Amino acid sequence: MAAVLRFPLAAVLAVGAALVLGNASAFAYTSGSLGYDISYPQCGTVYPRTMAQASATTSTTSLRAWWSTLRNPPATRSTPVRSWYPGSNFGIVGVNSGYPFISSAHPGNPCLADEYGHTPLAGLYVNTGFDPSYTDSAHTTAHCASLSATVGGSTMQRQAWAVGCSEAEKDMAYVQAQAITNPTAWWLDIEDGNSWCGLHGVSCDQTLNQFAIQGVIDTLRSNVASPVGIYSNSLFWSEIVGTLPVNGATWDWIASGASTSQQAKGYCGNSFSGPPVSLVQFVSGSIDRDVAC
Repeated sequence: MAAVLRFPLAAVLAVGAALVLGNASAFAYTSGSLGYDISYPQCGTVYPRTMAQASATTSTTSLRAWWSTLRNPPATRSTPVRSWYPGSNFGIVGVNSGYPFISSAHPGNPCLADEYGHTPLAGLYVNTGFDPSYTDSAHTTAHCASLSATVGGSTMQRQAWAVGCSEAEKDMAYVQAQAITNPTAWWLDIEDGNSWCGLHGVSCDQTLNQFAIQGVIDTLRSNVASPVGIYSNSLFWSEIVGTLPVNGATWDWIASGASTSQQAKGYCGNSFSGPPVSLVQFVSGSIDRDVAC
């Protein structure tokens, strides 16, 4: 039986939750509107002015192939981007460079500030992950290790929560250093391209992934006023979390693998983590596009 999660610093989180709910009620993506999501692979690129509307079906195999392509982009430049999608209503910008834990080995998105500054109704997404090695002092901050003492669960589950907390703290510090404030939302990128306990045939306790994700959500909610959502799909979610509950997310954002907005809209009722689906991602060529539900 999974342990019951208890939020640390309940009084602080209550304030954070109130801010999140207030902002969520004040902001919502307009149903049917189109946007995009970009990150470090798009640094210095010029974007297409039109979007191809090819028809295609999506399978588990094609979804994995599509995801592999996105996870292994060609070499990129750090020159600021100056050409954007005409007619797009919103955008979401990646904070990291493809890995959780911003560090000298894996610095943040080098053109985050420029991409964010040129994106309408800009939100942010962050890479997440959990591996038992992340519990060391090179990854987990002393502050998060201390906060985890108030989390209900086993020693390993508290350590996993501290890992997620540390990922969020490092992401928030990088965003603050870029002078970015009040994004429309923070999104957790949860997919099997990053390290997670129990993937690839390795036996592991999925509650550690659950607690790590909860640590990211709790830490963001106690520090930012923006809603917090989750980017994934039912395939990735079941591999990483199974049926374990994660609390505090406002929306789901689905990685569909579809190639048109019409196809993508068909996923709007397919929540994987519990809250309503707000956005569905589809792909036009090599470009990630999104449609609001």
